[in-house]
Amino acid sequence: MSEPDAGNGDGAGRPTTEQDSSLSARLRALGDRLNVRRVEMTPVEPSRTGARGESQGMKIAAEFVAGILVGGAIGWFLDNWLGTSPWGLIVFVLLGFAAGVLNALRTAGLATESPARLRREGKDGTGDDGGGSSAAG
Repeated sequence: MSEPDAGNGDGAGRPTTEQDSSLSARLRALGDRLNVRRVEMTPVEPSRTGARGESQGMKIAAEFVAGILVGGAIGWFLDNWLGTSPWGLIVFVLLGFAAGVLNALRTAGLATESPARLRREGKDGTGDDGGGSSAAG
């Protein structure tokens, strides 16, 4: 059997000075690479990074709730005006819910603007202003 202190584990005994210097150089290189990675991975302003995510979440939640509340208010006013209670409230709360979900998805970046709307606003990336031949008059 081998002794616990037998060296580098390949049965050759203690490492030579050349192996020591090679291992030391590799260790220094690894330390340098780790320091570079730590600097790259460290957030510039850690307190603001968390706050940015929380504020984004609050914005999404507020847009979602606002869509439902506005839809409910419109439905309630239409029901009182037209006497169609509770159908206007039901329909417009559902429409508000759908609008809230769509706004939340757009804000989170999971849904995109419709291509027609982007072309109309000139944000479709084609370089034209959305005028096209049909708008030439």
